[in-house]
Amino acid sequence: MEPGSSSCPRGDGNPRESSPFINNTDDDKGTLYDGKNMALFEEEMDSNPMVSSLLNKLANYTNLTQGVREHEEADEDEGAKKKTVKSPQMGTFIGVYLPCLQNILGVILFLRMTWIVGTAGILESFIIVSMCCSCTMLTAISMSAIATNGVVPAGGSYYMISRSLGPEFGGAVGLCFYLGTTFAGAMYILGTIEILLTYIVPSAAIFKAEEKAQEADALLNNMRVYGTCCLTLMALVVFVGVKYVNKLALVFLACVVLSILAIYAGVIKTIFEPPVFPVCLLGNRTLQNHDFDKCMKTEIIDNLTVTTKLWSLFCEGPELNASCNEYFSLNNVTEIQGIPGLTSGVISENMWGSYGPAGMLVEKAVPSVPASVASQDKYMPYVANDITTFFTLLVGIYFPSVTGIMAGSNRSGDLRDAQRSIPIGTILAIPCIVIIIKSILKYLSCVVVFGACIEGVVLRDKFGDSVKGNLVIGTLSWPSPWVIVIGSFFSCCGAGLQSLTGAPRLLQAIARDGIVPFLQVFGHGKANGEPTWALLLTAVICESGILIASLDAVAPILSMFFLMCYLFVNLACALQTLLRTPNWRPRFKYYHWALSFLGMSLCLALMFISSWYYALVAMLIAGCIYKYIEYRGAEKEWGDGIRGLSLNAARYALIRLEEAPPHTKNWRPQLLVLLSLDSELSVKHPRLLSFTTQLKAGKGLTIVGSVLEGTYLTRESDAKRAEQSIKSAMAAEKTKGFCHVVVSSNLRDGFSHLIQSAGLGGMKHNSVLMAWPANWKQSNDPQSWRNFIETIRETTAAHQALLVAKNVDSFPHQERLAEGTIDVWWIVHDGGLLMLLPFLLQQHKVWRKCKMRIFTVAQLDDNSIQMKKDLQMFLYHLRLNAEVEVVEMHDSDISAFTYEKTLVMEQRSQMLKQMQLSRTEREREAQLIHDRNTASHAALNDNSDATPERVHMTWTKEKFCTERTRNREPNASVAVRDLFNMKPEWESLNQSNVRCMHTAVKLNEVVVNKSQGAHLVLLNMPGPPKSRGGDENYMEFLEVLMEGLNRVLLVRGGGREVITIYS
Repeated sequence: MEPGSSSCPRGDGNPRESSPFINNTDDDKGTLYDGKNMALFEEEMDSNPMVSSLLNKLANYTNLTQGVREHEEADEDEGAKKKTVKSPQMGTFIGVYLPCLQNILGVILFLRMTWIVGTAGILESFIIVSMCCSCTMLTAISMSAIATNGVVPAGGSYYMISRSLGPEFGGAVGLCFYLGTTFAGAMYILGTIEILLTYIVPSAAIFKAEEKAQEADALLNNMRVYGTCCLTLMALVVFVGVKYVNKLALVFLACVVLSILAIYAGVIKTIFEPPVFPVCLLGNRTLQNHDFDKCMKTEIIDNLTVTTKLWSLFCEGPELNASCNEYFSLNNVTEIQGIPGLTSGVISENMWGSYGPAGMLVEKAVPSVPASVASQDKYMPYVANDITTFFTLLVGIYFPSVTGIMAGSNRSGDLRDAQRSIPIGTILAIPCIVIIIKSILKYLSCVVVFGACIEGVVLRDKFGDSVKGNLVIGTLSWPSPWVIVIGSFFSCCGAGLQSLTGAPRLLQAIARDGIVPFLQVFGHGKANGEPTWALLLTAVICESGILIASLDAVAPILSMFFLMCYLFVNLACALQTLLRTPNWRPRFKYYHWALSFLGMSLCLALMFISSWYYALVAMLIAGCIYKYIEYRGAEKEWGDGIRGLSLNAARYALIRLEEAPPHTKNWRPQLLVLLSLDSELSVKHPRLLSFTTQLKAGKGLTIVGSVLEGTYLTRESDAKRAEQSIKSAMAAEKTKGFCHVVVSSNLRDGFSHLIQSAGLGGMKHNSVLMAWPANWKQSNDPQSWRNFIETIRETTAAHQALLVAKNVDSFPHQERLAEGTIDVWWIVHDGGLLMLLPFLLQQHKVWRKCKMRIFTVAQLDDNSIQMKKDLQMFLYHLRLNAEVEVVEMHDSDISAFTYEKTLVMEQRSQMLKQMQLSRTEREREAQLIHDRNTASHAALNDNSDATPERVHMTWTKEKFCTERTRNREPNASVAVRDLFNMKPEWESLNQSNVRCMHTAVKLNEVVVNKSQGAHLVLLNMPGPPKSRGGDENYMEFLEVLMEGLNRVLLVRGGGREVITIYS
């Protein structure tokens, strides 16, 4: 097409449009897209952009940590105002592989692995390593599947869990994982300081122990001081920028790799030439080789026998006749090689574990002479356990060594392609664990290597005191132990920096999601997006871990948090796989729900194996966070798996409910509440929702519906506004349920559609609640009360119960009512709904102090005394507490007031039908008739005191005869004959209307007399006439029936029993 051609006119009248979705780079031509090629779709371009536009937006989309927002939640209005931020450039190696590797090849491997092997033995260490590595590998598979199922912005593991399991689970587990990552930083810093003060510069210790018993306390205090300084330095490095952390990471990792190679070289060298690290034994006890050079009691110098430095440690003086320690005197000193070599056969000695309490001496399985008194052993230079050891403790201490798989995913916001980098980097890093521990299936694990090369007493020597304070794993290396010391030092530094880099970003992602309100301040950062406030909080929490000062005490704590996170990663993958949601399309194909389920089970088992009380505390913390988010902040819809699971469960339950109608014992009011809206689309009667809440002690379904007149195309926005208005009213009235707004050509059809189609399957309403049309007489539109009557007919035809509340605006809101009564007038049997409703109301705090009274009406031929007894027995079997009263109503003559009332009613109805009155005249006429009606009723009330005998509580034969004789007296003031003589026009009245009005008047007198002071009156609602010609008269009958009563609930049963005496 030519650029100058005219285009099809748009709906807004603009003939041509410069599309914002097409990138036009040809500035010389200056042509604009005129929409001719796609004119057929032109009017929908605003809502449905062209494919080229969509692809362009996706190409420019960056999942930056800086101000990150999900693309589906992005605020388009801010798009033009956002600053251009440099895209993240981290690839797989720097962004994922290095962080994972630095955390995996960390503090536990270098500082505790040999001690774990020596304490647990090769077999049990093999089990520990196998369980932990299997758990990590299975979790890595699940995480890779989730990570390749879409864009992974900042937040990493938190993002993956929250979008898979929902904001509640995601927030709870995300915060727990954040705490775990933060405590991991504390653990790495403690490891750094332990290496520094124990192996590199012991003289730098500020606190020094004067006695051996004070050494542990001095070490802890030194760890606290130096740890705080190290934390401050690392936090400053992270604050300066993550790029510096990445630059340092390369240096740190190089040192780590050299350390690993040195260990392998040392293992090979032990076959030919084992290193010389002598260990001194006194009897079978291992000695700390710090303060003596020669492993002997005495030596011969110039043909003289002199004592050594070792002698002075156990004796009171250097003299040969000095008093010495009993065990020292009874046993000889022997020297063994600490690293006997791979072919020495020491593996058989290290096969089994050697657990014991704190203070237990590290002993070799050789003969010795025990001392009679062992109280002085703790003051002697023996190597001893610093903590009580057992299998489960070692599991908790070892597990952090395999927790590095999340280090890269935490920094997903800094990756160029998180979907590609996370699985590749993570899965490649896992074999590094396998390389170090020599692979539990294919390679020799490092457990076997350590057990085969190093003497058992040296393995159990945590701090290398028996080998002159050398790092135990360093004694195995070649060419020097310092290679391992320096490598492990930098490894711990790097891992600490990675933790302090990842944890603030994780917290920032949680804060920016807004699911935890009080954390929102931590979503802010520097201009480049660095999480400054989150880093500050991370440093404070990390400091609390440093103050613990013991690596062995911190490790089990962070193991719990990591295991909980891994558990939910596996759960998320298994859940998404089993639900088979259409959006579950990961590019990583090597996963299966069974593997994820196995990983989840293994994580749960390891939590309780490591420490059952830590596991319970971690679960309690996660549970509290979950409930807090659910209560305060979780208003997100992320298409999570828990929602999908709920949908599946709901579908299954609905299908089961559809199989058969509910039994009477399971019946509960499933309410459809019909609301009216004003011109501003606000709810007219919000107290109807309050009453619904108070009635829902049955915990049934609630559907709140309303109807707008018009067509959906023209009133779509009004329908949404009305729905939002109703939801706001429901929230204000604490009504839990569903909202449904229907747009229909008229209100009559709209309410009919709601009654017929609201609900789904077995979860359909069985009761309709609505307000009484109070102004039906004054209304200039007769359709309002006709809709009301048609609604009654609809519910009857649908076999649904109907509840109509009169004066609903006077119903209680949240204030508790004082002691009073709920009066039930049981005129006809409706299935028991009249008696069930007060019971449900009494379960709510508003009505709890109200007592139930049940009134029933006895006719002439009824035995009222027996009726009362039978009713009391019936209530007893129903387990309902209520007062019973039987009211007797005889067939009295029709009063003049009744005739007058009927006459006024018919005259009004006739006039409104035959005369075409204007709106003003119609309102004036209606008001005039209403005034006459009120005056006539007032005249009747003045004469009511003259006939108190019209209601008798007990019938007897004498009373019956007296009443019949009185009614036959010719001078009776209310005789029909006299009435017709007085007003001939009454003879033309419809006798059916006269009888109905008579019933309404007489019953109203009785109800007002008994229940005018009740908090609520429940009445049987009579059905509308079969002929629609009498609809207006029916409204008048109901009005008369409820006249003089404040709160009334008309009840019409649904045609089935809703209450039973059987269990």
